[in-house]
Amino acid sequence: MDKLFIITLLGMLMLANGVAENMVYNNFAILEELESFEIDEENDVVLFDIPSWTRERGGKVLVNVDSFGAVGDGVSDDTQAFVKAWETACATLEAVFLVPSERHYLVNATRFKGPCEDRLVIQIDGTIVAPGEPKNWDPDLARQWLEFSKLNGVLFQGNGVIDGSGSKWWGSSCKKNKTNPCRESPTALTIDSSSSVKVKGLTIKNSQQMHFVISKSASVRISEVSVSAPGDSPNTDGIHITQSTNIILQDCKIGTGDDCISIVNGSSGIKMKRIYCGPGHGVSIGSLGKNNSTGIVSKVVLDTAFISETTNGVRIKTWQGGNGYVRGVRFENVRMDNVDNPIIIDQFYCDSPTSCQNQTSAVKISEIMYRNISGTTRSEKAMKFACSDSVPCSNLVLSNVNLEMEDSTVETFCNSAEGFGYGIVHPSVDCLTSHDKETELSQNYILNEKTEIDELADSNSDHIVHTEL
Repeated sequence: MDKLFIITLLGMLMLANGVAENMVYNNFAILEELESFEIDEENDVVLFDIPSWTRERGGKVLVNVDSFGAVGDGVSDDTQAFVKAWETACATLEAVFLVPSERHYLVNATRFKGPCEDRLVIQIDGTIVAPGEPKNWDPDLARQWLEFSKLNGVLFQGNGVIDGSGSKWWGSSCKKNKTNPCRESPTALTIDSSSSVKVKGLTIKNSQQMHFVISKSASVRISEVSVSAPGDSPNTDGIHITQSTNIILQDCKIGTGDDCISIVNGSSGIKMKRIYCGPGHGVSIGSLGKNNSTGIVSKVVLDTAFISETTNGVRIKTWQGGNGYVRGVRFENVRMDNVDNPIIIDQFYCDSPTSCQNQTSAVKISEIMYRNISGTTRSEKAMKFACSDSVPCSNLVLSNVNLEMEDSTVETFCNSAEGFGYGIVHPSVDCLTSHDKETELSQNYILNEKTEIDELADSNSDHIVHTEL
């Protein structure tokens, strides 16, 4: 449909309903901005195309973990062999750190630190296995299993598997059994404080808690990565992005016991494309604002996704009492299959063993677009916009949304949510409000970015991970 026609039609409809003229122009501007913003997929990631070293070395220096004493039988501890191989590869120009195929390497919690020499390739073709006993885990590395930090221009690739051996961790979780103490658990793979990194083709499965964390990094490209864990495994987020910018995930298949993808504090310029999600809790921004903290997420695009048999579809979740904002988000071209909450904003999120206290401050949510979203829901409330009474959600835009429930009608729930729909929107979003105070609200609650970013830098710890409640 011609954009000029849409804008003209919107203007006629809004004026017919007595909406003030300045608010009409405001909505036009928001619509134009949400439709036009893009994230450059190749802008500043300078990586290198290497030949398959199995056919041609291409000048690369092969550093095989087997050459440093790794046994690869899945029983012997190969940690020190990996550490020694890493030290050599990191210090060698154009090295390939090789984990050979058809072998299983038992590796304990390890930090692989850079910076390294240029053009390093981490080639994982075999299986890296974590120790299965939580009681034997190094208490000094309680939150990490395999952590890579301070890398630049590094390529992770291969058909290998990173296996967190998480079943005993899940069994001892307080989420599975309330008599168990709640404790920190490791993330399987972490990329921290790095830039211009590419990860392609790996499988990450059965993590102790989160599977793959991108933290404090910039210009990271993740493609053709598979993440899997049982649907009832607690807190096993698939890919978690925190304090990072210019991140692209594409052609990834993720099924876990928590969010397929979660995007939190200090993240912007995030694009997700051709994502398969399920089982799990959907694609989430948040949670943000816990313990009265500041959370900032902006410029996020999910374009082309299939979300199946999940508890949520596309979700924004914040705690009461927080500060900051989520703005400039576009969810589009998404197919839902039997999803509990296909579209949800929850500003009363409370993942706590005790009830959460009502608070007036909240993370401001604005400029959110839902476009070309269709499929089936398990809930009669197919869309939920549960926003803060004191800090309403504003500038929510819906276009070409069609959600159905077998043998039942569906509806939209709204609380303090402002916005509009155009094209086909089913169920109706008549409960959304639009009024000329929206601009004033936005000015009151969109805080100074520099101040907030400084607050985030002061408040965040070195390792931002899921801590089990």
